[in-house]
Amino acid sequence: MIIGIGTDLCDIRRIEKSIETYGDRFKTKIFTQAERDYCESKSGSGAFYAKRWAAKEAVAKALAGPKTKSLSWQDVEVINDPSGRPTVKLHRGALARMESRMPEGHKGEIHLSLTDDYPYAQAFAMLEALKEN
Repeated sequence: MIIGIGTDLCDIRRIEKSIETYGDRFKTKIFTQAERDYCESKSGSGAFYAKRWAAKEAVAKALAGPKTKSLSWQDVEVINDPSGRPTVKLHRGALARMESRMPEGHKGEIHLSLTDDYPYAQAFAMLEALKEN
């Protein structure tokens, strides 16, 4: 059962400008160490940072309820599974929010899709409740 969906469109140039202006201060505020390591390993890292920014926004929207507040940037972490598919690892407040949105006897799973076509990066997130065995 689908509990929530979210999407975000991000201008890669805006993220590149923030990195240029604020450098590591910006990166460490928004992105986990694993996310920074991944993005820095790529040519054209700005697009990879922008996709992760969009993903964090899309996931926050998918997790949102009628009375929820904002999440910490660090609580939503975009990682890649062994095949390279982007996925999400939730921490602290984001994990608690997902658990609070689940009906009894269900566990949450977030599906994530990322894309970019310069100068834009886009993310779609879907929160699904799966019946526990």
